[in-house]
Order: sequence, then C-alpha cells, then structure tokens
Amino acid sequence: MPPVRVYVRLKPSLLDSAGKTVASSLAKLGFEEVEEARIGKLVELKVDKYDEGRVKEMCDKLLANPVIEDYTIEVDE
Repeated sequence: MPPVRVYVRLKPSLLDSAGKTVASSLAKLGFEEVEEARIGKLVELKVDKYDEGRVKEMCDKLLANPVIEDYTIEVDE
C-alpha cells in the first residue's frame, strides 16, 4: 500500500490572502526575514496500487481546483 501525497497550492499568479496574513503576522512578531508565505494543503492517500492517471483524475475532479490551483504528487515506492 504505497502512501501518496498530493500537495495543492494556489497558482503563483494568484493572491494568497491567507499567506499574506501569515507573512504580515510573522513580521509583527519580529520575523522580518519572511518575504512571502503561501498556504496550501496536503492530502495523504493510501492506495492498494498506485496508478498515476487515477490519482491525477482524483486531483482534477475533487482534490484541487485546476483553474486556480496547481498540485504535485509524491509517491513512496
């Protein structure tokens, strides 16, 4: 049962308001070295057999919004 991790992030061209809030808050706490923060999500799947096409289909249909988000898939073989 290989673990599959799907990382979903807003496309770089889109404003990440949550990330902007985090970066601003960190600066107010004295962490001025943070220039930018972007917030995403991690989805961990356990599948009986890894099929890249099926996982991409899951991402395109439910796990990510392909219009505004990019995703990457990582598999432990």
